[in-house]
Amino acid sequence: MSEKQSFDSAYFEESPKKLGFSFPAEWAPQEAVWLSWPHKEASWPGKIESIYAPYAKFIAAVAAGQKVRINVLDEAMKASALSYLEEAEARLENVEFYFNPTNDAWCRDHGPAFLLHQERKEKAVVDWGYNAWGDKYPPYDLDDVVPTRIAKEFGLKLFNPNIVMEGGSVEFNGKGTVLTTTACLLNENRNPHLTKEQIETYLKEFYGQEQVLWLGDGIVGDDTDGHIDDITRFVNENTVITVVEENQEDENYSILQENLETLRSLRLLDGSPLNIVELPMPAAVIYDDTRLPASYANFYIANEVVVVPIFNDANDQRALDIIQSCFPTRKVVGIDSIDIIWGLGSFHCLSQQEPALP
Repeated sequence: MSEKQSFDSAYFEESPKKLGFSFPAEWAPQEAVWLSWPHKEASWPGKIESIYAPYAKFIAAVAAGQKVRINVLDEAMKASALSYLEEAEARLENVEFYFNPTNDAWCRDHGPAFLLHQERKEKAVVDWGYNAWGDKYPPYDLDDVVPTRIAKEFGLKLFNPNIVMEGGSVEFNGKGTVLTTTACLLNENRNPHLTKEQIETYLKEFYGQEQVLWLGDGIVGDDTDGHIDDITRFVNENTVITVVEENQEDENYSILQENLETLRSLRLLDGSPLNIVELPMPAAVIYDDTRLPASYANFYIANEVVVVPIFNDANDQRALDIIQSCFPTRKVVGIDSIDIIWGLGSFHCLSQQEPALP
């Protein structure tokens, strides 16, 4: 056994998995959703004021059925946020603010990864390293410590894997399987010192999973190097919904066909294939000569609703109907994301769920 393997073996003896913690599926009962109030104009150059109305509608839709916890810088940012939420008629009794300064709004990637221990009815937080998708958008020092700040404020057990990982790069079925992409997790701008097998070990040990399934590339325009939450999502323990491009001339066509073929070859822990539901893509959304990563797959699953980005596109209603068929006990809500997507992400990228204790 090499020195590196020996170190890893010892390092993981007190991992969340060894201690009985795991990361629940997004559709499991939630205590809250965490957000970081948008304030970085460089993320929406020339458009940041236009995102607050749809962002507030998103919060209002979720707050109707659960808590919404929002990171803000100070009282002034809180007051500004409240004005938009009041206009959106959000249930303010379900909205809480926490003074955690951030660099940007993408809480899926810099927020806490909450784990549950079913037997002990205990919650814990994983604080993965965060480097703004391969050091693309410094500074990110404030974002990087958000999970630790939240864990300390709530008195939760905290785990620090000391490697880079983003919430948008992983998708869970709640039964031991995590789905991800090689384009993102094997990119040399994340953890170049780790092999694929070592990354799998981190995923399994710190998320409490049994297997890792790999897809290939992400969609065009995705500056995260191929996050899974823009292409393929679990909707129950054995079913995925995955986007396909129907226009053979579109640059996403071959990428998503390859993704579809890979999904057909994958097997769950019991050896069964995935049930695959195909979801259309909107027509290319281009702003300032830039192709944006518009995808209906970037939806957020809350307790009572599923909030889906829509793009004033002919496929909007078709996509909403398909997603509704996957969530018969939840109301699917489409919210205009034309301005939000200029930031290169949408509702799932902006949010991170906190599961409820069993």
